[in-house]
Amino acid sequence: MTETVLDRFKLTDGVAVVTGAGRGIGEGIAIALAEAGCDVILTARRENEINAVAERIRGIGRRALALSGDITDGSFVDELAERSKSEMGRITIWVSNAGGADDRTPRHLADMPDRQWDYQLDVNLRAVFTGARAATRVLDDGGSIINISSAAALKGSPNNGPYAAAKAGVDSLTRTLSIELAPKRIRVNGIAPGPVPTEVFMEFFGATDDDLPKLAQKLGVPLGRLGTPQDVANAVVFLASPAASWITGQTLLINGGNR
Repeated sequence: MTETVLDRFKLTDGVAVVTGAGRGIGEGIAIALAEAGCDVILTARRENEINAVAERIRGIGRRALALSGDITDGSFVDELAERSKSEMGRITIWVSNAGGADDRTPRHLADMPDRQWDYQLDVNLRAVFTGARAATRVLDDGGSIINISSAAALKGSPNNGPYAAAKAGVDSLTRTLSIELAPKRIRVNGIAPGPVPTEVFMEFFGATDDDLPKLAQKLGVPLGRLGTPQDVANAVVFLASPAASWITGQTLLINGGNR
């Protein structure tokens, strides 16, 4: 049968690792990859959350493995990669999604304690580096690494400086890794979401569900709504798929047209 364009978006029998997969954007990515045909390894610190997502994936008819741990711990990341390949047989996709803040208190950089700076650089940048390093040891040739960045990396980000700086570093890592891993045909791309009402987002803005329509207007989103985990997940499926086989080193901005 002749291949169609829709066939090129399928991920049949792929095996994906998704970090920060217990809720929000990570959960959306994990479910979308399973719907596209992948078995999925999920990791996050909250075991109950990734277990619940794993059950949803099994309900779709795909295999799921939930491994809880701290993604800022390089030894855990190495163990995650090795155990994932051992138990699933192979790895074709690695999505570094885990990130966020610690106490989620808005601060100017001049008032930023060292601990908060270090924490945000660890969870938002260092974990992407250690994830990519581990992934290169287990990914099949022709595999895909996708790093979740942020639109905050592309402009000044008052009260959120360490996060924005870390995500700018993620964009740089993506570009460098794409060149270094090209000989193995491992593609490396990023996704930079705009405002998506995750738990961290809601706490940072002190928002409730009732505030969300007004927030989209306040933040100047031309398409008139905030993003959803599914908006990001759709792009992950595309970048991981054969449809994107000639795309590497790019960070796709998904933000409803916001500037």
